[in-house]
Amino acid sequence: MKKIVVMLYGLAFGMLSFSAQAISPEALPLQSGWEKANYEFTGKQQIEAFEKLISKADETKKHSPEQPDVLIWHGIIYASYAGIKGGLSALSLAKTAKADLEKAIEIDDQALNGSAYTTLGTLYYKVPGWPLGFGDKATAEKLLKNALRLNPQGIDSNYFYALFLLDKKQYKQAESYLLFAKTATPRADRPLANKGRLMEIDKALAEVNKQTSHHGDANTVN
Repeated sequence: MKKIVVMLYGLAFGMLSFSAQAISPEALPLQSGWEKANYEFTGKQQIEAFEKLISKADETKKHSPEQPDVLIWHGIIYASYAGIKGGLSALSLAKTAKADLEKAIEIDDQALNGSAYTTLGTLYYKVPGWPLGFGDKATAEKLLKNALRLNPQGIDSNYFYALFLLDKKQYKQAESYLLFAKTATPRADRPLANKGRLMEIDKALAEVNKQTSHHGDANTVN
């Protein structure tokens, strides 16, 4: 089965303007926990960090089942862990994330500047399609564009849409969104997340440069 690679973003990120929408005290430990697990660890240590974070996220969701930012971060954590785990177990994790994000959108689609759309859209194009999974690129594009509509200046909304375009081999378009994401105003309270995302943007730009130098741009929609 296709590996689900979802470097779910500290959506805290995905919404760059946290100054506009403060994260709740309940969701804040999930955000910071994700940031450390995602950017400070690799290999076995990262898996262990995410396993502990999953337990914490489950407990938080149990006490705040209708709180959109808790649902969003619960979904991000599960989606990120799916990307690390891969295999059949990853699909189950991705389905849990999908349910969380859909519920968050139903309650308040603008929570955390529309971050649920960014993560959900990424899941839709990374997860295998029917009959194995729920993946669908047309749905993914719609969701990612909704994220951009709600947060046009956000580092994550632009970065993840760029990755979608890169997946479709639309390299020049991807490059423009990556470069825009790179100029997003950094969050003063998220130095680790800022640094990690910028490194990922540079890695994606390097891939764009590699592909365009070898093949040129492709604008065909897959």
